Amino acid sequence: MAKTDLGVRPLHDRILVRQMAEQEKTAGGLFIPDTAKEKPQRGEVVAVGGGRVTEDGKVLPLEVKVGDKILFRKFAGSGSEIKLQGEDFLMMTEHDVLAIIQ
Repeated sequence: MAKTDLGVRPLHDRILVRQMAEQEKTAGGLFIPDTAKEKPQRGEVVAVGGGRVTEDGKVLPLEVKVGDKILFRKFAGSGSEIKLQGEDFLMMTEHDVLAIIQ
C-alpha cells in the first residue's frame, strides 16, 4: 500500500497512473499532429491500493508497484480520469494493466 504526495491512497486493487506522453514523431521521422494522436496507453504508477480482496476475505497483493512503467488497455473498463493538483491521472484496477515495461 502506497500513499502519494498527492494525498490519495487507492483502495483495494486500484492503482493511480500518470499517463506518459506518446511519441511526437513516427519511426520515419514524420511529426504527428495533435489531432491525429491517440490517448496514451502507457503510464507510470504513482500509487497503489492494498490488494485484491477475494470472496473468502483474503487479500492478494498487487503485482504492480509505485514507479512501474506500464501498458494498459486502450479502453480501460474501470478507469476513471481524475485531476489532482492540476494534473490529469487515471484511476484503474490492476486488471486493466497489460504489462510492466522493463
